[in-house]
Amino acid sequence: MRRAIIVHGMMSKEKYYDVSREDSSSNSNWLPWLQHQLITHDILAQTPEMPYPFAPDFDAWKTEFERFSPDEETLLVGHSLGGGFLIRWLNDNPDKTVGKVVLVAPWLDVEKEYSPLFDFSLRPDIASQSKKGIDVLYSTNDKTVIQSSLEYLRQKTENLRYHEFVDYGHFRLKEMKTREFPELLKICLDN
Repeated sequence: MRRAIIVHGMMSKEKYYDVSREDSSSNSNWLPWLQHQLITHDILAQTPEMPYPFAPDFDAWKTEFERFSPDEETLLVGHSLGGGFLIRWLNDNPDKTVGKVVLVAPWLDVEKEYSPLFDFSLRPDIASQSKKGIDVLYSTNDKTVIQSSLEYLRQKTENLRYHEFVDYGHFRLKEMKTREFPELLKICLDN
């Protein structure tokens, strides 16, 4: 059976500890919908809850992520910081090959707000570690920090596929007004 690992983004400390919140980081926005859709396509999808998403630590996230043993049959999907984490994980593990990588509004902290997390030199050939390539989804009206991350990826890497969306913001429920994201599912399932 094919597998998928869906990695959530960052959350503020206030939201993380807000007991009135209905969704944890791994169950927010479109993540549960995508997980369910992948499962119905016979892809065992996991959405791990990464430790302390308000103060992300690469080594702690790596430990949690690697519990799922990503390999050449694994689809990796990352949103925002989750996308940046996947880029760094691939970059730090040049001997690893995965099935496909889909980055939704990836954040690489070009402004260095969390420099320890993204303190690495990006290899231009990172797409070669994915048997089916790396797709990057972005919205024209996303935050400036995401736009600068996209520009950084375009300058530093080769052979990534970019998919432009209009008025999807940061691809969150409050901007998309729905948990369904069929365009993302199609990209995940395309070979």
